Amino acid sequence: LGASAEFVGSVGHDSFGKFLLNTLKKYNVGTTHAILEPTAATTIAYVSIDENGERDFEFMRGADGMLTPNQVNFEAFKDSKIIHLGSATAILGGSLYEVYQAFIQFAVTENKFISFDPNYREALYHDKHELFIARCKEIIKNVDLIKVSEEEGEIITGEKSVEKIVSTLHSLGAKIVTLTLGKEGSIVSINKMNKIESIPVKMVDSTGAGDAFIGALLSQIANIEDTKSIIENEEQLVAFTKNANKVGALTTTRLGALDSIPTWDEIHSLL
Repeated sequence: LGASAEFVGSVGHDSFGKFLLNTLKKYNVGTTHAILEPTAATTIAYVSIDENGERDFEFMRGADGMLTPNQVNFEAFKDSKIIHLGSATAILGGSLYEVYQAFIQFAVTENKFISFDPNYREALYHDKHELFIARCKEIIKNVDLIKVSEEEGEIITGEKSVEKIVSTLHSLGAKIVTLTLGKEGSIVSINKMNKIESIPVKMVDSTGAGDAFIGALLSQIANIEDTKSIIENEEQLVAFTKNANKVGALTTTRLGALDSIPTWDEIHSLL
């Protein structure tokens, strides 16, 4: 989608871990900062899809939670434009959450654009709702952009209406709020709410749609010389979000989470 990306995380020193790193390389994601953990298996998520293309998750937790701040070379990211926090498991606690905290401190000190996708999964947090909420609120204090689904927004804020979810996320500290609404499109807000309609598609598999959306949005922001300037440019942000909506929608028309992501050339040729 037109931007370079680097993965920071830990996988097991096993066939699954090697497969994941090779897959990232295939899609031109850097793996220099990936750790092969010899004492734990790779974390695995089993994804099932119902007749409507909606997903259900089961997790087998392993190496991802063992990454420590000492294993991360933060200085290597001094030239990075965006720090994106998007692990579904990081907020559970342990050393991986400490990595999140250290990355936030680094990004704030270096005046980096910070993006956060809490990636709530009921299978992980069904008995840890309060922990999830408290840690999300702590992170949101420092973020430039938060991307949440309607469900995540309700959980974090305790609000039911879209308007109150967005205003509460702003009051918690998020400068830009993006709220995805599935087939209804999305909302993006800096000073006012902007409803962005989706495009009509036949959904086959919703896996990866939210990730494709935020990836498309961030790739456009990354191509601005001063990423923080987007916070003052609502018109440009709305245009970027319209493009990201199209990427997310088209992702649902194909099976899988990676091969399903369209290129910008595909987006422009289809629409």
